[in-house]
Order: sequence, then structure tokens, then C-alpha cells
Amino acid sequence: MKIRILAVLPLVTVLLISACQDDDGPTGCNCTEDDIIEAVYNPQPYELVFPERFPQPIVPEDNPMTVAGIALGRNLFFDPILSSDSTMSCATCHNPQMSFTDGQPNSEGVLGMRGRRSTMALINLAFNANGFFWDGRAASLEAQALAPVEDHTELNESWDNVMEKLRRHPEYPTMFRQAFGIERKSEMSKELAVKAIAQFERTLISYNSRFDKVAWEQQGWPTDSEQRGRDLFFVEFATNTQDHPGCSHCHGGALFTENRFFNNGISDVNGLDEFPDKGLGDITGNIYDNGKFRAPSLRNIELTAPYMHDGRFNTLEEVLGHYASGGHGTINEDPNIQPFTLTEQNKEDLIAFLKMLTDTSFVHKPEFQNPFN
Repeated sequence: MKIRILAVLPLVTVLLISACQDDDGPTGCNCTEDDIIEAVYNPQPYELVFPERFPQPIVPEDNPMTVAGIALGRNLFFDPILSSDSTMSCATCHNPQMSFTDGQPNSEGVLGMRGRRSTMALINLAFNANGFFWDGRAASLEAQALAPVEDHTELNESWDNVMEKLRRHPEYPTMFRQAFGIERKSEMSKELAVKAIAQFERTLISYNSRFDKVAWEQQGWPTDSEQRGRDLFFVEFATNTQDHPGCSHCHGGALFTENRFFNNGISDVNGLDEFPDKGLGDITGNIYDNGKFRAPSLRNIELTAPYMHDGRFNTLEEVLGHYASGGHGTINEDPNIQPFTLTEQNKEDLIAFLKMLTDTSFVHKPEFQNPFN
């Protein structure tokens, strides 16, 4: 009898382990009570608020907006737990008061290394269908949020380590369950983490600038200088010359961006293969895309200096001076990069108009601030 019992015990053990694995799937649950998340899952849908003049937001079917998902994303966005030494968060380089930029030509990561590009503003991202980052290499906000954690010039951490830290945290397991309905800590994943961050980032919608109040809500009037700047920005008179800024070609519509990629003439190169940073061309492999970068929104542009993908211009005056010069004539420069007359009055007027696009309610909105303060 003892021989039979001893022979059966290994089989029973195998069956128990197999049953545990079958129940828990590929997550590798330890089948311990401390893996269970004791919290209620009752998701409340969240509706994005935006004006009719904006396009429809892009929300993936597999990542619907919920109150709990946004709350989790906000915490993760501001929490330095995502970095290798717990000193930096997403918000370190995306400061709400600077329209979610950092005021640096190129940002410095936890190792003291600097990236090669300027931090982009996080504004009205829910309406972008053409890829993220300056070069468009991420197809979605979820994909974009994956990269900074493991980039050595940014947070310099591995997602495996991040998830272990989050599983051990006293609050995050509950927040993950409330956001996504998971039952066990072992089900917490980087895919769910970036879904939450993307949900938060989709709420960063700006539409309440002085320009919006004047142009769309009929609240007040532009100054003479602002009106002249607006005419320069938008209106191209029927003349036989191109002596006009033509700003709205790349920064048009209610979003003040076409969400497309352009060679805007800032690099003086002898050929298409000589750009120091190939931008979109590195992603597509098309030589005619070399030197093309995303045209950012001009909303809150007053707050996001320095300018261009490499932060080469410190002021709006310098930016306008570049465009007035007409670029360098590289074969794939946008055809609207043409020299034009820019008087000091023109410059003052254009900048007065651009400052109308500053939305102070956006940068100070309580829901966009650090939840740990």
C-alpha cells in the first residue's frame, strides 16, 4: 500500500500544478492569496470634452476611456517609480506649466545623458492619427508610452523591474484592478500600464485660449496688432508673389497643426543623405523623407521654447527670422518654405497673434497636475 501511495503522490502534485497553471493562464500565477487583489471593479466611462470645431478623437477599441484608467495613468505619469533610480518621471520632461515640455533644447535622463531632440508638447494628442514622436515612429499613444522607460537617455529602466515595483506597491494593484478588471497582481503588465498613461494623455485637450474666446465665442476683440498678425498668419492675398509667411499651410485648422511631417528648411545640407538627423526618413527608409519632422501644434507655443526638433531657436523672433530667410533650397523642402518680407512690425504682430493661442486654463487645470503634491 505504501508503494502505491508514494507512486500516486507525484501524479497528484503534477495535476495540482497543472490545474493551477490552467486556471491562471500564461501569467504564471503563484496561486497564493497575496496575489489576489481585493478591490471592486466597477468601471465608469469617461467622455472627452472638446469643441465641435475639433476632429473626432481617436480612442482604440481595446482601450476605452474610464475614470479609473485615467486616474491610474495620471499617477504613473507623475511617479518617478518608472525610472531606474526613482528620481525622474514622465512629468520631469513634460511639465504641465510649460504645456508639458521642459524648456530644454534636449532633455537629460537619469544617467546624465542628453537625447538628441527637444521634448514635444503633449497637447491635443487624442486627435493625431499620423504617428507620434518627432519622427512618427510610434503608431499610437500606447506605443509611444512604452519607449521612454527603457531608453538609456531617459528613464533607463526595464519594464520587468517597473512592473515588479508596481506589484509590490501598496496602492497600484488596486488601481490596476479598478482600471482594467484584473484579479491578480501577476496580471499587471506593461501593456496595461501604457494603456493607462495613454488614457491620461488623451485628456490633455486645449481649446480655451484667448483666440478661441475671441474667434469662436465672441468674447471681446483682438487688438490691432493681434488682428494684423492673424491676417499674416492665415490670409494670402491674390498677388503674383509669394511674399507672405504662409504659416497656416503647416499649422492650419482648429488644432494649429496638420499633424504631418515637413522639411522646414532649417538644415543646410548638400544632399538628402547628409542630414545630421534624418527624422521621418529613418523610419520610412525613403530618402525623400530625410530631414522631415512633425509640425507641432502652435497652441501654447509661447510656453514651449526652445523651438524646432533640436531646440536650436530660443525665441519666436528667431523662428520667424528663419522662415523669412526662405530655407536652404534642399530638394525635399516643403514648397511653402519661401523667403518673404518680415518687417519689425510684421514680427511684432505675428508674435502678438501667436500669444493669443496661450491657454492658461489648460496648463493650470487641476486634473493635469501632480497627484502626489
